Amino acid sequence: MAAIVTDQFRILNANNFVETVENSTNSYYVVVGLANPTSPVVGFGRSDNWDNETPNPIDNFNYSNHVGDTMSFGKKVTSDNVRRLISRRNWTQGTKYEMYRHDYSLKNPSPITGSSRLYDSSYYVMNQNFDVYICIDNGSSGINTTGNASQDEPVFTDLEPSRAGESGDGYIWKYLFTVPPSDIIKFDSTEYISVPSNWPTSSETQIQSVRENGDSTINNNQIKKVYIDKPGFGYSQNIVGREVDIVGDGTGGKVIIDTDSNGKIIKTVVSSGGQGYTYGMVDLGPLGNSGVSVGNFAKLIPIIPPSRGHGFDLYKELGTDKILVYARFDDSTKDFPTDTKFAQISVIKNPTSIGSTSVFTANDFSSVNAIKIVSPTGTPTIGERIKQTVTGGTAEGYIVSYDTDTNVIKYYQDRSLFFNQTSSDQTDYVGITTGSKVLEFESSAESIIAPTSGFSATVDQNFTGISTNPSGNKVISLGVNFTNGLASPEINKKSGEIIYLDNRPLVTRNARQKEDIKIILEF
Repeated sequence: MAAIVTDQFRILNANNFVETVENSTNSYYVVVGLANPTSPVVGFGRSDNWDNETPNPIDNFNYSNHVGDTMSFGKKVTSDNVRRLISRRNWTQGTKYEMYRHDYSLKNPSPITGSSRLYDSSYYVMNQNFDVYICIDNGSSGINTTGNASQDEPVFTDLEPSRAGESGDGYIWKYLFTVPPSDIIKFDSTEYISVPSNWPTSSETQIQSVRENGDSTINNNQIKKVYIDKPGFGYSQNIVGREVDIVGDGTGGKVIIDTDSNGKIIKTVVSSGGQGYTYGMVDLGPLGNSGVSVGNFAKLIPIIPPSRGHGFDLYKELGTDKILVYARFDDSTKDFPTDTKFAQISVIKNPTSIGSTSVFTANDFSSVNAIKIVSPTGTPTIGERIKQTVTGGTAEGYIVSYDTDTNVIKYYQDRSLFFNQTSSDQTDYVGITTGSKVLEFESSAESIIAPTSGFSATVDQNFTGISTNPSGNKVISLGVNFTNGLASPEINKKSGEIIYLDNRPLVTRNARQKEDIKIILEF
């Protein structure tokens, strides 16, 4: 059987994703992790040449579980930080743009880009003011299929389609929306345009005006263009301004027609767009078509907008099957320290709070363990292995951060610490019965050591709380709650669903750095 997944299914999936983010029962987070993709020991999920040949992530449960172990810090995605996207097309003088049509296909590709689907054609533009328009007319016809080069930049925000200037380039543009300054700052891209949220329900004045103007059930103005595919020959001559009906499954559509001295149709202007059309034909009977020979019949194509009219359903009209998810990581919280590194970015849905089955809901989280230390000697490096002799053997972890102001070490434990260090897998090795056990660090007098750098310290067993004042002059929030010098992650690391994963060259932070992370999800 021949079958397709339609564009509307992709748009629906994108809409559903946005709605799940906006649903207060869900919590989505952008997460960074894997502070040591190459060193000190290349274990499971790591590569010696990670930065130069970054490996593709693997879509299986095994890899996802490991990502959960090495994730470090998360930032919540709110409705303010998610937008639908369309490809960016900047208006450029002298460029030919395609007009909006409802019938592009493999048999009827768009004339300039050769696209078999509307959404791949060049039927909309954004001007220098971040105003977005669709092309209603480009001066094209069955004789001049590619139309004219656009000379006048559209800059108006009128609701009705209009020409942009006095050049006579034949273009008619329909204004849709303006990207607001806040979205430009947050979502701007050289490749994409962000589309307003909540278009169907927004009460923002300009959006509401465009939406209601495009609603043909209110304004009876659905059809905006009748395309002259074949001008015909032998109709009544020199007709000026003859109004005829657009017939089909809708009502009220009318178009004004002019002919030349040979009875060719040379001009069409929609006088009433009507409503309810999914197809239409122009009744040319009033032009005296009874005497027109079979090979000389005209072909006029009413261009049917999506839904009720242009501007009513913006997501369908522009094909918004892509989503941008935005997150900013900075030093505003100790959950994301300035000295950390990361080589993985993910999106996780509904992680649960530590020690609970309830969905975590705070604005950010730390998914690493932490140790408050005293009497440090030396300075460890990020990604380095730390050890402590504990009950039953040796606890081990990889350093994610070391804050010299607060004397806090943050670390995670993953399978690369315990797998066979030669094969990085479950191959048998001496001491597997003890060396592969995951043991927790303890609040004791036993030293925390980092053998590679020579660092050592002991656990501050007397420290309990979420803040510290090491200088006596400034209280510093630690982001997580300590008990006897130890703190657990804020989430259950094995909870939640990882729905996006990106491996990238290692990012090293510094005190002045902010990370604006923009993730494109295409459905």
